[in-house]
Amino acid sequence: MSDPRRGVTILGSTGSIGRNTVELIEAAPDLYRVEALVANSSTELLADQARRLRAGLAVVADESRLPDLRERLAGSGIETAGGAAAVVEAAARPADWVMAAIVGAAGLAPTLAAARRGAVVALANKECLVCAGQLMMAEVAAHGATLLPVDSEHSAIFQVFETDQRDQVEKIILTASGGPFRRSSLDEMAAVTPEQAVAHPNWSMGAKISVDSASMMNKGLELIEAHHLFSMTEERIDIVVHPQSVIHSLVAYGDGSVLAQLGSPDMRTPIAYALGWPRRIRAPSPRLDLAAIGTLTFESPDPVRFPALRLARRALQTGGAAPTVLNAANEVAVQAFLSRTLSFLGIARLVEATLDAMGAMTIGNLDDVMAADAWARAHAQAAIRAGKAH
Repeated sequence: MSDPRRGVTILGSTGSIGRNTVELIEAAPDLYRVEALVANSSTELLADQARRLRAGLAVVADESRLPDLRERLAGSGIETAGGAAAVVEAAARPADWVMAAIVGAAGLAPTLAAARRGAVVALANKECLVCAGQLMMAEVAAHGATLLPVDSEHSAIFQVFETDQRDQVEKIILTASGGPFRRSSLDEMAAVTPEQAVAHPNWSMGAKISVDSASMMNKGLELIEAHHLFSMTEERIDIVVHPQSVIHSLVAYGDGSVLAQLGSPDMRTPIAYALGWPRRIRAPSPRLDLAAIGTLTFESPDPVRFPALRLARRALQTGGAAPTVLNAANEVAVQAFLSRTLSFLGIARLVEATLDAMGAMTIGNLDDVMAADAWARAHAQAAIRAGKAH
């Protein structure tokens, strides 16, 4: 008799998204069996997760950590592997559902591998759509895969987007918290420290995404993702600042209706939606109490404080390799800011200078994506070394 449980693979199981996914799976052992778990280098947590979930395979991307992983899982009967090729092979194993939560360009190849075998892919990796959106969506369509967004904003849109009435959708509206500096002056923002930038008012996130939230580059990247996920042109995607982070995004229709998805700011909600889809499963997220919240407010994002939104729209309009260049330059800039070699306002300036220097680059395959990414990183790093960014 075949196992009726949904087979699951988690790419990036030791990160924040992965740990929340593990928590939800552990709460419903009768619904899920774990085919494979993949981590970058955290062998202790990976081995612990693999034993608790009785995974079939545990993979560590850093191959030098494989001996340690094997020692930790000795006698468990759990298969082990290491290296970039093993990560892709894990994604290609026959799981029904794959959480794609490997951060950065390293997540591109395994996520494509999962899509190419027609899996249900829960997408928590921005680079797959920002850097390779046309490639990813083409593979999804060609192989009958299902792409479920895990970002809270895109999950919200997915939940209220009436696909069978796509022609009646006027626009989609991404909400943004505005981060910690939405009321700060430019002089104050120029003096921002990494510690201030990573202190998000609503969400608990890693340093990089917290800085992206503070600069609103995260919302620019989400705009590019939304374009690919929902086949919406740039001018039909709006962004509104909503400091309470209760309404996670909205869809406006031709009859004047605007549908929204609401919830407490807790990533376990969109993860649970994707994990249970097309049904819903329970999650331990705090329940929303609108009476206690009392007031929900909205405002337009300030284009002077937050030039990243303009740069993201420019990259999407330019097309080709521009979104890849935008993303790579931003990653370099954020790392430089966190290491105190670039100012907070210098992040957007460095990204814009890199876009300005970009020549004609087309994206036809994954190699083209990686080449554009490498060029942008090298250019941005050279600008920092030459003192052209500050």
